[in-house]
Amino acid sequence: MTKSEVVEKTREYIKKLMSGEGTGHDWFHIERVVKNAKLIAKKEGGDLFIIELAALLHDIADWKFNDGDTTIGAKKTKEWLEALKVDDDEVQKITEIVEHISYKGGTNTHKMGTIEGKIVQDADRLDAVGAMGIARVFAYGGSTGRDIHNPNVKSKLLKSFEAYKKRKQTSINHFYEKLLLLKDKMNTKEGKKLAQKRHDFMEMYLEQFYDEWEGKA
Repeated sequence: MTKSEVVEKTREYIKKLMSGEGTGHDWFHIERVVKNAKLIAKKEGGDLFIIELAALLHDIADWKFNDGDTTIGAKKTKEWLEALKVDDDEVQKITEIVEHISYKGGTNTHKMGTIEGKIVQDADRLDAVGAMGIARVFAYGGSTGRDIHNPNVKSKLLKSFEAYKKRKQTSINHFYEKLLLLKDKMNTKEGKKLAQKRHDFMEMYLEQFYDEWEGKA
């Protein structure tokens, strides 16, 4: 099987697996991450085969929907790629990216060791900020029963992943606990540039949100 065939087969598999998912982690999220990754790679370089496969597979089994299991994504990625007879070295690189890509409430201190990993992580984080980030945070919040906003529930940064998993928060608090922090956590120069523009948009949105909440606009 050629590399292009591996990518296409993986694309078909993930599209079928993720289509119709309603939390903002759907097929279209995957597709946008692939596009973001390719955009960043134009400036940053890297192996496009590794980049595209890792972007396609990065949410194959998210811990949030698998009882908090942070290893299941890497396991399923490895099984899928080995079944397609992908080179062992490439399987290892892609699996490592999938294993360590998650933000985990800001508790993820792992540094991506490859340019491919840095690019895919940046691409995923880009889809969590800006207009798309706003849409996705409310989609996820609605699917899990979160309040849009509650002035009596204050945002806070949690020190452990376990605390983050148990945290009851509002969608607006999630801006302060994740979305607004991402621009400073980008790995690449191009990723930082793209994130800044989206970050500025979110700040304008929040200013308008609070004005409307208070009946000032």
